[in-house]
Amino acid sequence: MRYLYVYLAAAIISAMPFGVEAASPGERRGFIFAKTNCARCHAIDRFNASPLKIAPPFRELHRRYKIETLAEAFAEGIYTGHPTMPAFQLDPDQINDLLAFMKSLE
Repeated sequence: MRYLYVYLAAAIISAMPFGVEAASPGERRGFIFAKTNCARCHAIDRFNASPLKIAPPFRELHRRYKIETLAEAFAEGIYTGHPTMPAFQLDPDQINDLLAFMKSLE
């Protein structure tokens, strides 16, 4: 039974886009924010396709935008993107955490 728990813990950790021990607290908070608010449409890991085909995976955003430049859009509110993307606005701590997580995917 003990081996089953070890196996399950390893499976959960490997499903995260980064190793728990390697992630900063901000990256972990950013991952939780993305999982809660973005993962319904966007892939937030290094491997999977986005659930919504027109929503770009987070791991590819740095090819389109300099990640740091997204801070202003997050602060002012994102009102563009794909047609079904909801409008939302983040507070400064959420922005820093989400950007830290996004940079971890580069």
